[in-house]
Amino acid sequence: MCGIVGILGVNASVPADLLERATRSLLHRGPDDRGTVLLRPRGLQPVEVGLGNTRLAIIDLSPQGHQPMNDPSTGNWIVYNGEIYNFRDLRSRLQREGAEFRSQSDTEVVLKAYSRWGVQCLKEFRGMFAFAIWDEARQRLFVARDPMGIKPLYYYQSERYFLFASEVRTLLETGLVPRKIDGAGLQNYLTFGSICDPNTLIQDVRALLAGNYLTWENGSATQTEYWDLVDPHEANLSDRDSSIASQKRIAEMLEECIHMQLVSDVPTGVFLSGGIDSSAIVAMLRRSGVRPSTFSIVFREPEYSEAEYSRAVAEKFRTDHHEITVSQSDFLAAVDPAISAMDQPTIDGINTYFVSERTRSAGVKVALSGLGGDELFAGYSSFRNTPRMEKFSSYWADTPVVLRNAGLRAFAAVASSNDRNHKLAVLAREDGRNLHPYFLSRMLFTPDQRNSLLCDGTETEERSERPLSETLKRAATLDPVNRVSYLESRCYMLNTLLRDSDCMSMANGVEVRVPLIDHQLARYLMSLPGSWKLSDKLPKPLLVGSLNGDLPDQIVRRPKKGFTMPFEQWLRGQMRNEVERCLHSIAEGGLHGSLNQPAIERVWQDFLAQRTSWSRPWSLYVLQSWVRRHLAN
Repeated sequence: MCGIVGILGVNASVPADLLERATRSLLHRGPDDRGTVLLRPRGLQPVEVGLGNTRLAIIDLSPQGHQPMNDPSTGNWIVYNGEIYNFRDLRSRLQREGAEFRSQSDTEVVLKAYSRWGVQCLKEFRGMFAFAIWDEARQRLFVARDPMGIKPLYYYQSERYFLFASEVRTLLETGLVPRKIDGAGLQNYLTFGSICDPNTLIQDVRALLAGNYLTWENGSATQTEYWDLVDPHEANLSDRDSSIASQKRIAEMLEECIHMQLVSDVPTGVFLSGGIDSSAIVAMLRRSGVRPSTFSIVFREPEYSEAEYSRAVAEKFRTDHHEITVSQSDFLAAVDPAISAMDQPTIDGINTYFVSERTRSAGVKVALSGLGGDELFAGYSSFRNTPRMEKFSSYWADTPVVLRNAGLRAFAAVASSNDRNHKLAVLAREDGRNLHPYFLSRMLFTPDQRNSLLCDGTETEERSERPLSETLKRAATLDPVNRVSYLESRCYMLNTLLRDSDCMSMANGVEVRVPLIDHQLARYLMSLPGSWKLSDKLPKPLLVGSLNGDLPDQIVRRPKKGFTMPFEQWLRGQMRNEVERCLHSIAEGGLHGSLNQPAIERVWQDFLAQRTSWSRPWSLYVLQSWVRRHLAN
């Protein structure tokens, strides 16, 4: 697991000190090793290439795993971030085809696989990755991101330079990228509390899409999709399998995925919350004879603690269990360093930062997480609510306009002013034609609220909405439950959960692995009928059923609860003065000309009057704090 950066100059030099500075900015991602290489133009080729890497050593801890890594047989170079879990099998195949290896690392396997199979190597990898290979013979850069988007990669192109990096902040650190707010990214953030790939908060900086690769040659970049969550050529499996048979198949695939992701040359633990997803990982490990180390965050305040559930799982499966006890004051102290660690602003990242920081302090460098279980096994309330709202929108659209208008007036007259009722009014007004119910359910600020905050967002509105419309278009032919699964996976999970997990864990030198979203397992689950994924008797029936009764009933039947903290109380108490000062000056500095100060003041007053939730002012506070740190002139 690493941080990577690259700077390519066309008839332009790549200063060594600039490359070194950009690489050093990624040291938090790879504190174990650092390296750079400058490839000067050869012959008549005008391209100068600088590659940098910082390494968190997980596989092959020896110096042979150092990056940037060269393939002497081809002259190619690689910088790589991630883990290829099936790298030993691929190494054996490549050796049978005549490849010679100098290390035991998966990095070299990726490098050799590209030299043998070219772009098709991507179809062979099982893992999480973002890497770049400089193809010396072709004078071409090949950059790829894993199918599920677990590892990030960002790029920027000007007339003279092409840059890529694991983090947006590293691109800014080069000084070659103007520190300007991107209007589409800002609209995404205000709408969802995170930014939708390929947009970023920085103008002209783009995210490489999940399941895509990019080639750069002769000053021109081309992006190509090689994988998607839904295979358009694969028939629905309901004609071949039953739900019982699918549970057996899921059990087999889960066991394979979890064991594959144990590959490591350092100790590996499991984040155990006591929920179904993390408990399922522990159950699968014990079923096959592995006694894992489990780590749980335990709060002194019983209203926030899930200790009884994590203890029940640890006791049943006799894990080597570790409880990390913290107080609300401990968590509050982590707010400032967590915002400092954000690569892009997000309203959800504080929790992940805190868990990762405490886990690393307990001596864990690699941890398995249950992230993705809700999205693929239908664990959210959105799997029931969104199809209902879709039906309402369809019926409402067929209602005569006169009756719709009368209904809207009546609703406005009797409904209290709160976030939920405001969203319902938007749904009724839009009747599903311009705003899909799923996106409405995930919204932070609705379109009219967002537009009141923006000084002018009309020029970038289409670009901000393009990722949403393209994702919805791909999901349109799926059944209602699978459509929500696709949207959750390619929107909330990709743009919030996975991005936060990567950035916040790597800020603390922890590698988080997510076996429940192995891309082969994910595509299999998407091929099953959505009706199999919901039950009035059990939550996540396919996942629970695949465990064959292994989980305690206490875990299966527990009320669903996220990792929550008392932000509502903090913003009215310990953090009020700080947040208030920040919001009163939010339209200054880097956000000057972008946000409307009076509208921001109204958000704060609505919060104090309990007309809106804490997440609205908190999102503005995080945004301003991030911009002050990273876009100050």
